[in-house]
Amino acid sequence: MKIQTPKSLRLQIAVFGRANVGKSSFINAITGQNVSIVSAEAGTTTDAVEKAMEIAPIGPVVFIDTAGVNDTSELAGERIKRTAAVFGRADVFVVVTESGVWGEHEEKLREEARERDVPLVAVVNKTDLGGTTDDFRERLKKITPYTMECSCIDNAGQNAAINAFRDVLVRCLPNKSSPLEHPIAADLIPVGGLAILVTPIDAGAPKGRLILPQVMVIRDILDGHRTAMVVGDDEYLSSLSILNKNPDMVICDSQVVNKIAEQTPPDIPLTTFSILFARLKGDLEILVRGAAAIDTLKKGDRVLIAEACAHHAAADDIGRVKIPNLLRKHTGLGDGDLHIDTYSGRDYPAELERYSLIIHCGACMLTRREMLLRIKDAVNKNVPITNYGVAITYFCGVLDRAVDWRIKCVKD
Repeated sequence: MKIQTPKSLRLQIAVFGRANVGKSSFINAITGQNVSIVSAEAGTTTDAVEKAMEIAPIGPVVFIDTAGVNDTSELAGERIKRTAAVFGRADVFVVVTESGVWGEHEEKLREEARERDVPLVAVVNKTDLGGTTDDFRERLKKITPYTMECSCIDNAGQNAAINAFRDVLVRCLPNKSSPLEHPIAADLIPVGGLAILVTPIDAGAPKGRLILPQVMVIRDILDGHRTAMVVGDDEYLSSLSILNKNPDMVICDSQVVNKIAEQTPPDIPLTTFSILFARLKGDLEILVRGAAAIDTLKKGDRVLIAEACAHHAAADDIGRVKIPNLLRKHTGLGDGDLHIDTYSGRDYPAELERYSLIIHCGACMLTRREMLLRIKDAVNKNVPITNYGVAITYFCGVLDRAVDWRIKCVKD
């Protein structure tokens, strides 16, 4: 079975435009598959549709097909809202239009791209219906240097369209490093060094598999020519005792960090999977500072717990059960004293000002751009934000030790 790159680590290419302009046809032509439904009736695309693929030499990408930005149907408000939700995760804005058409809707998309410092590619579709004028080409060049023309129903010209789009991507992303190039843990371990990964198997772990962050850390260490030794929390001490020298780092699940910290000699660097993801996907310094707000919570305060992946809650679910219980135990605030709201998937409240603290998951299902946007929003609204692993390590009283390696990184 081929293991694919997670969507959250792929370049996110969002395709926008007016209803029935050919967005879905464009994606189908570029991917060579019928990813999105194509119809002459406007408004066929409702929810954002995603397709993962590889584009040489860019690498792994995700195409996101969105609803028309000029939708006037009965469901227009919800469709446009869901299209706008894609703005924060897009690494590239692709605006599909027709010859001579660039107005209010396209300008709004241009402004969204500019605000986020994201390249904008203008695709003039339906060239089979008539050629593009030189005046319109010159107008587009003043809007963006990244333009192309195509006919998505021209099967003979499909390869030309694919090559043209690939060339535009290469030009607009010359210095864009792939998310896969950002190390998770390998840079904290010397080449040839050893990391022990303590991975307890609980009710939340998928049967027969490790959870995504654990898999990604293992792969990152192996790609960096380091060695990963994977053990359960009950086997950790015996595994440590058979080594002829100390490991260069111990990485554990945040739910057993207290136990592993007690069993690990103080001269061995220790951290958690979730803290590593706080560094990979967000701003670790802000998330560490945010944990201190736990001690400032008082009666009547509201806490937001954000779980980026949608899943059925287990009896001991970390976001819905474990963290709320730890939070109430640590603060001494009961059910009626502390109000806790839980959001899952990409649902996220706009009114962050009503919260005294945000505790976010490790964001393994979100892109770095999305997570940084959420952190920035919280900072701008003066709301402390931390994440699961940082908060749990704080509850256990070992947060300082779990982030000590940051000092070494600065010195190196």
